[in-house]
Amino acid sequence: MKKEDQDITLLETDVSSNKDFKKDSYKTTNVNILLNRVRLDKKRSFKKRIIISFFLVTIITALTVYFIV
Repeated sequence: MKKEDQDITLLETDVSSNKDFKKDSYKTTNVNILLNRVRLDKKRSFKKRIIISFFLVTIITALTVYFIV
């Protein structure tokens, strides 16, 4: 004689495990990783601004020296 209750519970556990698998498959990102990325982007943009301003000051100084002398 078969136990019908056992068959039903096995089927229900398979469905529930599939639901858990679907939930776990979503990709999540840690907030600290995002904040660190923003900080690094700010540092990079600040370095770029410093380098560009240094080159502009150098070019302006070179041109004024050339035209004065």
